[in-house]
Amino acid sequence: MFSPPTISVLLPIYNAGDYLAPCLDSLLAQTERNWELVAVDDFSADDSWAVLQRYAAADDRIRCFRNTNKGLISALRLAYGQSRGAFITRMDDDDLMPPVKLAVLKKLLLDNGPGHVATGMVRYFSDHELGEGYRRYETWINRLALEQCHYSAIYKECPLPSPCWMMYREDLDDVGAFNSDVYPEDYDLCFRLYQQRKSIIAAAEVLHLWRDHAGRASRTAAPYADNNFLELKLNYFLKIDHRPQSPLVVWGAGKKGKNVARLLAERKIPFHWICDNPRKWGKSLYGATWRDYRILASLPHPQVLVLVAAPESQPVIAGYLEEIKGQGYWFC
Repeated sequence: MFSPPTISVLLPIYNAGDYLAPCLDSLLAQTERNWELVAVDDFSADDSWAVLQRYAAADDRIRCFRNTNKGLISALRLAYGQSRGAFITRMDDDDLMPPVKLAVLKKLLLDNGPGHVATGMVRYFSDHELGEGYRRYETWINRLALEQCHYSAIYKECPLPSPCWMMYREDLDDVGAFNSDVYPEDYDLCFRLYQQRKSIIAAAEVLHLWRDHAGRASRTAAPYADNNFLELKLNYFLKIDHRPQSPLVVWGAGKKGKNVARLLAERKIPFHWICDNPRKWGKSLYGATWRDYRILASLPHPQVLVLVAAPESQPVIAGYLEEIKGQGYWFC
């Protein structure tokens, strides 16, 4: 009798080049043996399909398909539709798995049950010098894992590493799996998990090796060009956390603050606009006027969207908001 694999690993592939074989070798080296790989080639122009077929011929746990509608989300849909496991995870075609990755994530889920998403710490690596932005993101996302507080920072950046999560199939179905057409798909999925109150649990060890290189999709693909993703964040804030009876405040007079102010004005949602630059006070844009940030202390239970890009300013702003006992604030 056919026994379905416990873990289905979904692997979209596009022009993976020399990175694909090491990626697949790291899967074959897993201490957890009860898995299947569902790989979907997304119209690659290199030899990725030939590499896939070679590995599939050598191991019947590997099944490969060709995408029918170009795009990462389409590839994930096809892979998920062909998967049979009770647990679902995904992988990127240029990354590596530490040998215990699948075993640790599976144990986290078995210990905690449905309603949970398992993840772990990550480490970036590169054949060239790793950029400072990636180092900061690695430090930030690993701190969230150690402190088990992923959703506390969900409006800042995506707090769940896209190729380092595992969940029960029923939980993925509950949040709509890959039915959404919204990019970035990993951030959209994380917001849907947050909306459905799925708990994120993390192992305090590195479970994913994230490769940075010039051809990485996050660097080159159009859907990731604006890495602030402000419209995505605002849409989910308005769905999940916004309280219409509370004053909504936008803090920031830079590019991000202006973009969010424009989006709110287009939706005809009233808001206060504040900043700490006296030269801006009294000036208007999108039907709103910049005001002194200290008006916050006089607003009843405000909800504050902090859109100040300078990293050195953010702790100061957080300290002020705590000092005045701000009822709700989110760094975006």
